Amino acid sequence: MDVGTLGAISTVLVTIAFFGVCIWAFSPKLKKRFEEDAKLPFADDETENKQTHDHQADDVEGRK
Repeated sequence: MDVGTLGAISTVLVTIAFFGVCIWAFSPKLKKRFEEDAKLPFADDETENKQTHDHQADDVEGRK
């Protein structure tokens, strides 16, 4: 097996892997899951803001 054959085999394998990932990423069955996952960073911010607000309210109540 020479370098040219090895290069051709690796090109074919990478191409198959690429199309496999594309099919997986754009699969209609997984669309709902991906939409929920896309909202996760924003859900964390809302949780942090609520916790920060709760701690600030506790501090204000403690000063009264």
